[in-house]
Amino acid sequence: MPTFQYTVDDEPYNTSEHTLTARQILQLAGKDPTSYYLKQIKGQHQESYKDKMDEPIHMRQHMKFITIYNGSTGVS
Repeated sequence: MPTFQYTVDDEPYNTSEHTLTARQILQLAGKDPTSYYLKQIKGQHQESYKDKMDEPIHMRQHMKFITIYNGSTGVS
């Protein structure tokens, strides 16, 4: 089974899953999906998953993601 290496905020991660959602990637990186969203870096292009948290992302080697704090606070 292939293992895909990817980074989130320059931290390395591995998965053997062929698809992950932005929500899953955030959770694996220890980020709260209600406070953060994910962007994929593709050279000069950035693809936002802000409104696509549960859309499948087809994993490939060396994908690069960053997390963006969206400023919302949870219910206390």
